[in-house]
Amino acid sequence: MYIRVPNLVIMRFLLLPLLILFSIAAQGQYAAYRISATGDTLDKVDMKGLKQGKWMVHVNPLRGEPGYEEEGIFMNGRKEGVWRKFNLMGDLLAIENYKWGNKNGACRYFTIAGPEREENWRAFNPSKAYDTIEVRDPKDPDKYERVVIKNEGNSLRHGTWKYFYPPTGQQIKIEHYFLDNLVEPGTIDSVKEPALLPNDTTRIKIPVKSKTKEVLEFEKKTSGKKNKLRDGRTGG
Repeated sequence: MYIRVPNLVIMRFLLLPLLILFSIAAQGQYAAYRISATGDTLDKVDMKGLKQGKWMVHVNPLRGEPGYEEEGIFMNGRKEGVWRKFNLMGDLLAIENYKWGNKNGACRYFTIAGPEREENWRAFNPSKAYDTIEVRDPKDPDKYERVVIKNEGNSLRHGTWKYFYPPTGQQIKIEHYFLDNLVEPGTIDSVKEPALLPNDTTRIKIPVKSKTKEVLEFEKKTSGKKNKLRDGRTGG
């Protein structure tokens, strides 16, 4: 008489040592790391001293400044992707986006009472002395200029910034930035004055982006009928 052991159990028994060896080998690539309560490998530092992978950072209160915790991904010592910040009670304080270790895109901030503000940033590759950004020609919306910008190694305010009254979430203020310069609404995607650009910038003409055949046919059919077009909103 014998007891039949299911194949699945045997496979798990055979794979377990391999998984353990693989985990040990992977962890051997790092100079330091931490194992979480769920078995995840966190807070990794590679042999070059660079932070890698998922991190959970704890900062204690200091000189009247409140402490906080944040979590996200490091890539070669730089923050990358979405990072979330919490107070020490666990309340969400911020959702930030990073690229090359700098803020990039939308970043939202909160108080215990509700949303406080929304920022927009433009990150530049810190490995390059200069970077470029394309802007519309104010005289011809089908033409663009490539603006060459000296890279100072940080992010620039770029886009719409919104401010809210936390208890109600009502928007109380709005600002528009173009490459760290406060501009009037409607000029965010165009350059009308050189003063809107930081120092050490040049402009390079690039080819016209031609409209497709489908776009030209659509514009011909809808010419003079813009008021009759529906945009997907209700009530009209």
